[in-house]
Amino acid sequence: MGAPPSSQAGPSLQEASRSSTIHENLMNANHASSPSLEPQSATVQAVPSPATPAPPLVVDLDGTLIKTDLVIESICRLLRQEPLTLFALPVWLLKGRAHLKREIAQRVELDPTLLPYRTALLEYLCAERDKGRSIILATASDERFARPIADHLKLFDMVLASDGITNLSGEHKRARLVGEFGEKGFDYAGNESCDLAIWPSAKKGIVVNPNPRLRQAVAKVTQIEGVFEEDGVRLREYLNALRPQQWIKNILVFVPIFAAHVFTEPVLWARIFVTFMAFCCCASSGYLINDLCDLSADRHHPKKRLRPFASGRLPLAYALVMAPVLAVFGLFLGWLLSGLLMGILLLYLTLTAAYSLRLKKVVLLDVFMLASFYTLRIIGGGVAAAIWLSVWLLAFSMFLFISLAFLKRYSELMIMRNVDGDHAAARGYELSDAELLAAKGTASGYAAVLVLSLYIASGAVKALYSTHQAMWLMCPLLLYWIGYLWLVAHRGQMHHDPLIFAVRNRTSRILILLMLAVVLIAM
Repeated sequence: MGAPPSSQAGPSLQEASRSSTIHENLMNANHASSPSLEPQSATVQAVPSPATPAPPLVVDLDGTLIKTDLVIESICRLLRQEPLTLFALPVWLLKGRAHLKREIAQRVELDPTLLPYRTALLEYLCAERDKGRSIILATASDERFARPIADHLKLFDMVLASDGITNLSGEHKRARLVGEFGEKGFDYAGNESCDLAIWPSAKKGIVVNPNPRLRQAVAKVTQIEGVFEEDGVRLREYLNALRPQQWIKNILVFVPIFAAHVFTEPVLWARIFVTFMAFCCCASSGYLINDLCDLSADRHHPKKRLRPFASGRLPLAYALVMAPVLAVFGLFLGWLLSGLLMGILLLYLTLTAAYSLRLKKVVLLDVFMLASFYTLRIIGGGVAAAIWLSVWLLAFSMFLFISLAFLKRYSELMIMRNVDGDHAAARGYELSDAELLAAKGTASGYAAVLVLSLYIASGAVKALYSTHQAMWLMCPLLLYWIGYLWLVAHRGQMHHDPLIFAVRNRTSRILILLMLAVVLIAM
């Protein structure tokens, strides 16, 4: 990057190697585990260096320097901390966007070391800084967010941001920059259409991740100094954000028709399939809300940091739009079958939202919440098929799902132990709680086996199974399966949700198939 890039045709600027200066700007010693995002390509063109000193380079923050929107992030974090502030947001907004941002910034702290920066742009800014060029951060985000970011990067000579009175965006930002540096007295780096109000007053422009229309619009009002582009987001990534791999949990809605041995009726299959789709929609809505609430925690996690919203690959606005759309469609599917099923789906959505916003931090209660999500799927399947669920099935499900919920929390602690050592924590649990979680989880799993054995010994099993004695083989197989899952988690090798792991792991699949074979033989 020896010379300032230009929009004129010329050789592609190669991606700069990470220097020690850039590394210091990206992460400090106290946050060495900050997410290292996938490499980004910067396509810029070079022209000879001008004889006169380069003008100050003004850089936007949201969407330009970082691949996220601090307003949306801070609102999500605020609602998680104080859910009732949802009703205060419209009141604050009536007093102006700057006032809204200031009210939020006074209540929320964001960790600048965990934000998804555009590393290629940072490398370019550092190179320009090393040449003696002034670098200015100008953002519509509140000053209380902008200054910690500037302090962390140690790159900017000046920080201009919203101050609670003026929302430094569009024309307000242009007027401020012209007042500071004069007309055509600065270069400007931005990424969206609202920056078109600023580029005409800039000497040159840098466009970050633009669409073709924006790039053409910028070229009409100023000379383009450089373009930083990344690979476009594919449709598959938008679909993956809905976590379709988690839909396998919704197979639980089919349990009632198999437990009642009425799985030969096509009408019931159709109703259960609609119920399955309704829970898929509601579950994806809940996952989107959860991802918005967990951005900081996910970025600190060795694997979750690569999720589409935590890494900045997908815009947060996508989650804000899709979450309510999926929720409404899921409720509509439930309403088509029965009002009671729609009520169960509404309860499921309410509990998942409460879980994402607050309850996941309440130790032990979060485990019971996770178990209730599984159980509600079985209840929903029973309602859709008009099957009265037995107390045996509900009791067995309760203990088994509580065991799996404890297993999920335990495995998260084991993963974070590899990241934070003896100071590891996950969802309100500390590393010292691991033994207690394991004890409660295994006890719940064995309680599920006990309920199963009591059911087999009762007279109820004889009415459904012609060879009910074969059902006794279920007990040792289930004991083995539960013990195996906990052994894998204890070794720190369970990196997925327990149910997802159970389906993907070879040993677990064999055990599940053997248990299904036992049930078929008993019939």
